[in-house]
Amino acid sequence: MEHPSIVSREEWLAARRAHLAKEKELTRLYDGLREERQRLPWVAVERNYTFDGAEGPVTLGELFEGKSQLVIYHFMFGPGWKEGCPSCSLLADHVDPSLLHLGARDVSFAAVSRATIGEIEAFRKRMGWQFRWVSANGNDFNRDYHVSFTKDEVAAGTTDYNFGMGAPFPIEEAPGLSVFSRDESGRVYHTYSSYGRGPEPFLGVYHFLDVVPKGRDEAGLPWPMAWVRHHDRYAR
Repeated sequence: MEHPSIVSREEWLAARRAHLAKEKELTRLYDGLREERQRLPWVAVERNYTFDGAEGPVTLGELFEGKSQLVIYHFMFGPGWKEGCPSCSLLADHVDPSLLHLGARDVSFAAVSRATIGEIEAFRKRMGWQFRWVSANGNDFNRDYHVSFTKDEVAAGTTDYNFGMGAPFPIEEAPGLSVFSRDESGRVYHTYSSYGRGPEPFLGVYHFLDVVPKGRDEAGLPWPMAWVRHHDRYAR
């Protein structure tokens, strides 16, 4: 790696202050975007989804666990796969420490995949995760929220992913994040979904990498997250 120029402390401070002004501008822009996101309209969920959980069937409403807000992570793990997606696993590594804090703010969390519950539980045990993870193998939830596709759709390049604002997804399972709200009557609403790089802010590791000199250091890789491994697969 070629490092930038070496300068005096005074020159470094001038450069850092100029960059800080841009960081502050980005923060203000994000604050405005966050407020706009919270004002997005909602749509009622008309279908009664039931998932396979470790302790038996569980409905979408029951995933709220008494809270009024639910975050669902669409974890790439298809039926017959030997293990879940490494990149989704990187995000999942950040979840367990957040659950207590989310609960304190009226938010529940669950991961959903099309793998069978037996496949999910075996992989979750291997990874040591505690968050709730259910199977949509027996319903259309992943299809309805555009994170699972047929072989024909993949082959034809007609996968409907990321609201049609990107290239077709190249495999049958895709990542994403969806948010739901439930009112006092128990009615459930879909409030937000994010795909592609949208869930990237939940990858805390990237925020650390973004402040070191080499950054993410992904330019020479076949794809941006090709370096990611399951946490039990890194060399010690």
